[in-house]
Amino acid sequence: MEEPASKRRRISSSAADMQSAITQPGSIKINVTGAYIIDHEDDDTPQESSSSSSPSSSSETTEQTYQHHKRDIRLPNHTAVVSHVAADIGGSLAKVVYFSRENEHAESGGRLHFLSFETDKIDDCIEYLRSLQSRHKLANGAKATELTVQATGGGAFKFYDRIKERLGVGVQREDEMTCLIMGLDFFITEIPMEVFTYNDADPENAAVYQDVRTGPYPYLLVNIGSGVSMIKVSGPSQFQRIGGTAMGGGTLWGLLSLLTGARSFDDMLAMADKGDNGPVDLLVGDIYGEGMGYEKIGFSDRTIASSFGKVLKRKREAERSAEDGGGLSNGDPNAVKPATNGTETADGPPAGVIADGRMFKPEDISRSLLYAISNNIGQIAYLQSEKHDLQRIYFGGSFIRGHQQTIHTLSFAIKFWSKGTKQAYFLRHEGYLGAVGAFLKRRPVNWGRRGSVEA
Repeated sequence: MEEPASKRRRISSSAADMQSAITQPGSIKINVTGAYIIDHEDDDTPQESSSSSSPSSSSETTEQTYQHHKRDIRLPNHTAVVSHVAADIGGSLAKVVYFSRENEHAESGGRLHFLSFETDKIDDCIEYLRSLQSRHKLANGAKATELTVQATGGGAFKFYDRIKERLGVGVQREDEMTCLIMGLDFFITEIPMEVFTYNDADPENAAVYQDVRTGPYPYLLVNIGSGVSMIKVSGPSQFQRIGGTAMGGGTLWGLLSLLTGARSFDDMLAMADKGDNGPVDLLVGDIYGEGMGYEKIGFSDRTIASSFGKVLKRKREAERSAEDGGGLSNGDPNAVKPATNGTETADGPPAGVIADGRMFKPEDISRSLLYAISNNIGQIAYLQSEKHDLQRIYFGGSFIRGHQQTIHTLSFAIKFWSKGTKQAYFLRHEGYLGAVGAFLKRRPVNWGRRGSVEA
């Protein structure tokens, strides 16, 4: 999705500005005055400065095992030293958020960077954190506060000892749900052009960006990672997990790794972009025929009646065709096989089989399964929002990744089932809610001691 071409005015820091800084009880202050999202391709930062913000970029011999999110958040008025990084370590991905100074000068402000690692490569993630630690000492001097780690997600417990031992610093574990809500509230209320809706009626301008919103409550957060959690948020720090489903990003990743040759989640999404679910899914048009009046109830001939509904029928047809062909050839590999239904040549593959011997294209399977999981999540989200009387539904998590088909499917599901009474919202940093929340929850040194009521 394209970033709007509007220019953003940089506002100087002042005492009044600092009053608008994000603050939570016991947490660090981040001055977000004048904050804006910046695409790397539109970044006017000199090349040497951009390189220095990524510790491993100077090592051309080291294979890059992380994905750097292409949109940083520029904080032109945050000049204070930031002595921590944050990591949200889930079942499939570990997401990292850290701050760097712009041009290595405090008066120029800085930016938030966003990276992700596969959790299976957690050791690479730890080494990256170590490189950030070294760079922090270099930039701020030997007397600077040691760089610490804010960790959330299941991996904050699973890998706690490993991170602490290898980095030799304090690791502060934070509640996952609290971090998710804090991160989402930060994006909704403080970062312009972060939240958007999807309007499929205007494909050229489908993303409709939202202004920052104060008092967004109540709302439903649907966080789609390896699994799916649905959280009702009634106010700051007021939330309740009301449901979810085990069919999430991990399901898509696992099944497609079995059914296709894709090696990464992004490969699977790329295949889905090229696919057509029609040969795999049973569509309404396949049952009723085209133009039979089902548009009156909101369906089209491309509406999915049954995910993977054509697989068994096509499989049986291909098996019968193969059996018939084998009998006619009488075991002679040079025998000419008859064409089937006029669609196969004497040299072509058996009926129902594509050129490389597969019955279904990996791209078509990918698209079908993506639709199946996204539609399922969308309908459950609608039902939960209806049960709890919530009109605004925010979708987050690394499953989405700004992928247009996924966003379209989730948005359409909410619009269709609610008859337009509820609205689906998406974020440009949807996979980093927990990491940003953990970043914001950093407590000052000695916080919780000397009379504090919490520890």
